[in-house]
Amino acid sequence: MSARLTIALDAMGGDHAPEIVISGAAIARRRFPQVDFLFFGDQARIDPLIDEHPKLRRVSTVRHTDMAVSAHERPSIALRRGQKTSMQLAINAVRDGEAAGLVSAGNTGALMAMSKVTLKTLPGIDRPAIAAYVPTQVGESVLLDLGANVECDANNLLQFGMLGAAFARTVLGLKRPTVGLLNVGAEEIKGRDMVKQAATLFRNVNLPFTFHGFVEGDDIGTGAVDVFVVDGFTGNVVLKSIEGTVRLYTDFLRRSFRNSLVTKLSYLLARGAFKQMRARIDPRRYNGATFLGLNGIVVKSHGGADAFGFANAIGVAVDMAANGIIEFIMRELEQSAEDPLLTSAQAAVS
Repeated sequence: MSARLTIALDAMGGDHAPEIVISGAAIARRRFPQVDFLFFGDQARIDPLIDEHPKLRRVSTVRHTDMAVSAHERPSIALRRGQKTSMQLAINAVRDGEAAGLVSAGNTGALMAMSKVTLKTLPGIDRPAIAAYVPTQVGESVLLDLGANVECDANNLLQFGMLGAAFARTVLGLKRPTVGLLNVGAEEIKGRDMVKQAATLFRNVNLPFTFHGFVEGDDIGTGAVDVFVVDGFTGNVVLKSIEGTVRLYTDFLRRSFRNSLVTKLSYLLARGAFKQMRARIDPRRYNGATFLGLNGIVVKSHGGADAFGFANAIGVAVDMAANGIIEFIMRELEQSAEDPLLTSAQAAVS
């Protein structure tokens, strides 16, 4: 990345803001020296924290506001009353071209609602989707939607697949990613009508990705496909189940190695291997869910993320901006709109 980029940060969003936001930005600055930061929040609290990082100070600007969206605020209320909040001002910076993207650890529902109203969706996209990386046996895959759309139709699922494939191509560098529809079985006769109809659409789309077909829940861990597509209700349950399983497995290991002197000595011998495993499944490494389908880059950090996790969320925004993902998605959407086979298939399932 040669040209400088500006990333807007909602400094007051998250469980440990603004401390974690500034510390995360300091870590990200070392990884991305060509990035400038535009902080939105309480300047009296932000400035002393930035001053602790002289190199970060040189690439940072603070825009003051004493208003913030609370963690439990309803999206509808945030939309009506939140025009001067740190979250809304950060979104405005992307809309107005002052920032290439934004990162917030604040209220997910409010961030989605405010971003959708302010930035709008891309032409050809009915609903944005929340996408994130998940670790697999062969690397990383993209999973979407993770909760933005509880109910979806076949066209929504097709759009999610196109968005996820574009993300995999630009950010993960995959030339021709594989896309799978999460279902209750791999057989074509299984699943709800919506999923079957979506499969029909995928088979008729002529874009640079390969439709694998139906995949099951246990295929996520094996990395059977590069992009797993699912409705938001199921996707959110899947993601939380993965996170909970990782915590459970880690806790089991910790308890097992504390059982006796022998197990403690065994841990010392295997400590290097366990350190590698812990780093591989560390949820902080995969922090940063992106709202794909918006006319702007918006990344949601976990509200309880630490500085390392927040820095990784910033990295997602930087990677998306540096690879021009919005322009890339728009070109592919235009191409699909001109595909007569897909158009006729969409009419058949409507």
